[in-house]
Amino acid sequence: MSLSLRPMTENEWSDWIAVDEEAFGNAVPPHRAELFKGTTEFDRSLGAFEDDLLVGVTAVCSFTMTVPGGPIPVGGVTAVGVLPSHRRRGILSALMTRQLNDLHERGEAVAALYASEAAIYGRFGYGRAADNLFFDIPTRGSTFAPSAPVDPALRLRVVRPAEARATFEKIFEAALDGRPGLYARTPARWDGVLSDHEADQGSAGPLRAVVVEDDGGPRGYALFRIKPGVTAHDVPDSELRLKELFGLDPAAYALLWRHLLDRDLVARVRAAQRPADDPLIHLLAEPRRLNAGWLDDLWVRIVDVERALPARRYSAPVDVVIDVEDALCPWNAGRLRLTADGSGARCVPTDEPADLTLPVSALGAAYLGGRPLTPLQAAGVVRESRAGAVRELSVAMAWEPAPWAGLVF
Repeated sequence: MSLSLRPMTENEWSDWIAVDEEAFGNAVPPHRAELFKGTTEFDRSLGAFEDDLLVGVTAVCSFTMTVPGGPIPVGGVTAVGVLPSHRRRGILSALMTRQLNDLHERGEAVAALYASEAAIYGRFGYGRAADNLFFDIPTRGSTFAPSAPVDPALRLRVVRPAEARATFEKIFEAALDGRPGLYARTPARWDGVLSDHEADQGSAGPLRAVVVEDDGGPRGYALFRIKPGVTAHDVPDSELRLKELFGLDPAAYALLWRHLLDRDLVARVRAAQRPADDPLIHLLAEPRRLNAGWLDDLWVRIVDVERALPARRYSAPVDVVIDVEDALCPWNAGRLRLTADGSGARCVPTDEPADLTLPVSALGAAYLGGRPLTPLQAAGVVRESRAGAVRELSVAMAWEPAPWAGLVF
């Protein structure tokens, strides 16, 4: 097989979508293909060609993403796929390896992605850095605990999503720096969030929205759809499907959830991709009624360890020598001394003996502050040479709140 790799062109868009549909076994509605095209940076795409046949694709989105301590440039890897007829031929490995080299040459020290299959990306140095929860909440019995915050100054306003876009953007921007994993949204990204094409609605109807505000302005919003329904005995049985919800203070957050759970005729509220530390867990008097499930969210790859580790803040002082294993990015492999305190962090090559040894995927898993290293040590992934070194680094890299991106890219 003669394989060549090069950036895709806009003229090859239909071929790209065809590979995507075959790789993921889905049909991309035309309006969704156009929305995807609007977020695509063709110069950061990569196609694998067998002669003139496109057999594999991937792309990178240029993000500004929040990490512990503030925002940094992050490469958002997306649209990774290979034709089913060309599996097991090294095409995915060629694409991912070339992409890592491109990211390094561009100067991006960190990459992130959402994984279609969790078993794939550890092979390329990505670590599971964030988790999300999904809820299936019966509205009957969804009483809040007495401690739930209330602010009499807050009020709710039902809005048309398309007309309230500026309000949503303002609220999101205010929330952006508060949680690792959130990334700044371009206008094209907002187009996707607020898309209300018939294919987006499915059986759940039009996109709906509510804003919570006080005299000082908006304090939060929720986007959702409602699938109407009744039981065989004509009892209301509608299902509210939450798309996203952001509240800028505890009382605003609680009021938005109370509104969703109290909507007339709604029997259950389903919410996917909520943060692992969602305050709703503590708002409900009976948290078992959340019927919560747990999934992976962001996967993170440290492209340049020496630059990535000083780019974030640390929760405690640390001074450790780490021996990094990285078969795909040889510039990462070797021993580095990481020191950090309240004034900042340094990470420099050293010949000192290693305090701990770990694969680059473990550093990626811990990078956003939501994955402790001690369980990875217990699983044999991280090895310790100096007693207490793993715990020291784990405590220093921990961060609150938990990481969460909130929107698949």
